[in-house]
Amino acid sequence: MIILPYRTSIYPRRTPYTNYALIAVNVFIFLLTYYSHISPSTGPEALRPWIQQFELTSNRPYLWQFVSYAFLHGGFMHIIGNMFFLYLFGNNVNDKLGNIGYLCFYLAGAVFSGIGHILVSGGNVIGASGAVAAVTGAYLVLFPQTLITVLYWFFFIGMLEVPALYFILLKMIIIDNVIARYTPQVAYDAHLAGYAFGIVAILALLATGLIGSSSFDLFAMIKRWNRRRQYRDAVSSGHDPFNGRAKTRRIKVKEAKSPAEQQKDEKSKELRNEISKRMNERNLPAAAGLYLELMGHDSKQILPRHHLLDIANQLAGDNKPAESAQSYEQFLTHYGMYEYAEQVELMLGILYCRYLNKPNLAKKYLEAAATKLTDPGQLKMCQDELDRLKS
Repeated sequence: MIILPYRTSIYPRRTPYTNYALIAVNVFIFLLTYYSHISPSTGPEALRPWIQQFELTSNRPYLWQFVSYAFLHGGFMHIIGNMFFLYLFGNNVNDKLGNIGYLCFYLAGAVFSGIGHILVSGGNVIGASGAVAAVTGAYLVLFPQTLITVLYWFFFIGMLEVPALYFILLKMIIIDNVIARYTPQVAYDAHLAGYAFGIVAILALLATGLIGSSSFDLFAMIKRWNRRRQYRDAVSSGHDPFNGRAKTRRIKVKEAKSPAEQQKDEKSKELRNEISKRMNERNLPAAAGLYLELMGHDSKQILPRHHLLDIANQLAGDNKPAESAQSYEQFLTHYGMYEYAEQVELMLGILYCRYLNKPNLAKKYLEAAATKLTDPGQLKMCQDELDRLKS
């Protein structure tokens, strides 16, 4: 049975230059060093003889070997497999960590996976598999609820979507590297060390606030699980943790609504359905117009996260700064834990500064965005707007 992931459900918002550069460097070094030949002393070999000093040796390793080994590959399938998974998972991790942070993380993953291989298995090792495993572990922590489209071949060929948490944890870590350790000359322990480093390092960065958390990463999932566990423990004996008294059973009475209220609810539901239909058709101008109608009818209505953000962007593009700012404000109020909330804050700051003449609100959002932005271009734009407010 063949199971091959080939696509994720999210795409980076910024160009992952470092990941592209790492892939290019790996391919270039492979083409430079690969040389399939037969050595008179050792038999068939895949690398040029002078490359041996850059392999990671377990008996007396040199410091540079903990990095250099990760850029060497023993064959076309070796380099293609590693670079494919680096492209699949690395682009979004690069986007999250930034270019410099991602490069440091990748190299650290290579070092720690090499250390794990030496401590557990021993023997010479080459390949980026450990560093790629660290990147994959980081993806597991940062984007566990995203979907991975998987191609499978078992008597027949088909596709299915699997949550990243389960596919990476069960298939790539447990099955491929713990249970099915059949392929000779595969550094399984280097892979496991890489996964462990990636998972632990990113969890630590999220816990300490060095990288921004979202409501969708593994750290947030663990915190929610812990809150639910504490609540279940508190109420298991009939104690109400909110007022300190034993819980009493309450009978809910359905509130009767007047005909006018029922008519209002029906109208809101109709508008929401129409907005959803236009969004599915990618007719953003029509969806934005319906949204404004909905807000005029009932300003308490809240759209799904991606619909609301797309409509806010459309209103900004339609030169409707007041309506766009209202939409962004609503977005931050209800989806403040959004992964790229700092970009929404930057947009709000620009709207209030350039178009709506509200310097206090502009300063509030620009200063909030400046502490979280990682893209150099966006950070410069934010600082330019703050300087404009001061002048």
